[in-house]
Amino acid sequence: MFLGEYRPTVDAKGRFFMPAKYRDELGNAFVITKGTDSCLSVYPLPYWETYVQKIEALPVAQAVKIRRFVFANACDVEPDAQGRVLLSADLRAYAGIGKNAVVLGLGSYLEIWSEDAWAKQNGTDDAAEVQSLMLSLGF
Repeated sequence: MFLGEYRPTVDAKGRFFMPAKYRDELGNAFVITKGTDSCLSVYPLPYWETYVQKIEALPVAQAVKIRRFVFANACDVEPDAQGRVLLSADLRAYAGIGKNAVVLGLGSYLEIWSEDAWAKQNGTDDAAEVQSLMLSLGF
């Protein structure tokens, strides 16, 4: 399970060190694609395969925008020998990631945010709103 927050520095080539605790769970290969909140989503292959099956099960005409958003921007990733992960220029631009990033453990997957975007998003999270949502979902 992916938990916690990590703040790596991104080098000029778009690489950063994925924390060892995350690399162990991600395995030797994983997928990074656009997330829906102007961040990036990182999926271990077993989770990615389940996610793909759900998208593939949708009617093509109804899911074409989802397919374009998710699949056209997805990258197969393998950390290098030092544990660095390369973020493509397109993905970095989409998420606004510069020199500083934030990697969030979200249970079964990870998100990568620009430091500034995460500060704004994190600052708007309202505990009462989250509690209300949890209650409405039966927690």
